[in-house]
Amino acid sequence: MTGRDGRGGPVTQPVCDPAELRGLFLFAKLTDEQLTELCHIGHIEAHQPGPVYQEGDPARWFYVLIEGAVVTSRKVGDDDIEVNRTDQAGVYGGAFQAYLGDRLPQLYANSMRVTQTSRFYVMSADDFARIMNEWFPMAVHMLEGLFFGGRATQQAVEQRERLLALGSLSAGLTHELNNPAAAAVRATAALRERVAGMRSKLALLTKGAELAHGPGLAHGPVHRADLQDIIHLQQRAVEQVGKAPKLDPLATSDAEDEVADWLADHDIGEGWQIATAFVLAGLGTEWLDEVRDTVTPATLEPALRWIHYALSTELLMNEIEDAVTRISTLVGAARQYSQLDRAPYSETDVHDLLDSTIMMLSGKISPDVRIVKDYDRSIPKIPCFAAELNQVWTNIIDNAVSAMDGRGTLTVRTAREDDRALIEFGDTGPGIPADIRDRIFEPFFTTKPVGEGTGLGLDISYRIVVNKHHGDLRVESVPGDTRFQVRLPLQAPDRAPGAGPDATGPRAVIPPPAGPTARQEQA
Repeated sequence: MTGRDGRGGPVTQPVCDPAELRGLFLFAKLTDEQLTELCHIGHIEAHQPGPVYQEGDPARWFYVLIEGAVVTSRKVGDDDIEVNRTDQAGVYGGAFQAYLGDRLPQLYANSMRVTQTSRFYVMSADDFARIMNEWFPMAVHMLEGLFFGGRATQQAVEQRERLLALGSLSAGLTHELNNPAAAAVRATAALRERVAGMRSKLALLTKGAELAHGPGLAHGPVHRADLQDIIHLQQRAVEQVGKAPKLDPLATSDAEDEVADWLADHDIGEGWQIATAFVLAGLGTEWLDEVRDTVTPATLEPALRWIHYALSTELLMNEIEDAVTRISTLVGAARQYSQLDRAPYSETDVHDLLDSTIMMLSGKISPDVRIVKDYDRSIPKIPCFAAELNQVWTNIIDNAVSAMDGRGTLTVRTAREDDRALIEFGDTGPGIPADIRDRIFEPFFTTKPVGEGTGLGLDISYRIVVNKHHGDLRVESVPGDTRFQVRLPLQAPDRAPGAGPDATGPRAVIPPPAGPTARQEQA
């Protein structure tokens, strides 16, 4: 005969002894009649080394260890991670939440195997649910309230965590949008002035007038041939704007002084006012010499001022274009971050998610934090809940920036590891002390001052990565080098994402009882 669920080694079914059951802490307080009833509805099974039940299968049986040794494990990606190993008589597992009925998916929340010949008291899930409700109705109501109330509380707190993050991101996004929007408004107003000035200078060029910008200026209109030369110079100057090299502030200042001196030497009044536009367009004294040699002395100043207005107009249009592009990029990043226009579960480029998160957080990241992106672009699109992964990136990056106290290097690296994608976040902060490293994924555990953190960011991240995406989240830390590593499967799991026991619930199937009986934990 095989194991109860068709697995495991041969089993025997010796007679159930009520006295033996009384020796187990789980049944120690039951009456003789109740123990007899347990033996009537249940039985004893002996299992040879091997599996007893598998995570995700329908939870049909409730197991209590009488003697032997068991190991429980959880599936993390393709790996079975050991959760507990014990030979403590009385530990239990299997369908221990059957009393909740169809309000909870009745699936095995972990896998259990035995490492030596072991004996169990076994009863069906239906019988377990019945005796729980008949024998301990008050306890069942309290457990239901604890279970569903705890879940509701946790969901409310997690929602609060998301709202806090959203509020912080919204404030940063508003600030980031305000800067280019204000720049576009200023540039538009300046552009309007420049266009009006161009119309005025064009009238001076074509109709003739005395220009009050210095001595020796000509009276009368510019000849058609000279005007054509000026227009040609203007077109060349405007084309040069897009090719202009980027100068540092010191080099820019030196170049402006050089151009202003040239203009002063050629009797161009207040030349320092127009020198900046020529420098920003990448036009220096050599080009000014070319203008001087092309036009007549009488038209040099009006020609340069006309070209200056054309350059200013082009530079302002570029500024407006940059501002609008910045706004469009921010809006695109916000849309990518929120995933409002995409299916909840879809194949997505993880690098797009990372870039949008970094963009959204840019307002919170100090200028003294250098961001290094080391991406392996060969990683294919991965099946995921994109918006929830963005929340993971947000939590980890926010913690890293906070740990570095506004100064250091944040490195975001991706790589392919066989059938999984690695996403690593490294920071140069002080590191995570060894004595708390195992606790950072616990709910409500935080090292931040009161009011600055809920202690749920990494716990939520763990649930999203491990429970919902069947991935892995771990940390390696030494002073100056802390790395949070997320590993995600490149292919969708066989069963629906997030399905199975405890898809959104806590990692521990059920916590050990508090107080003196803490050793009496569920197997």
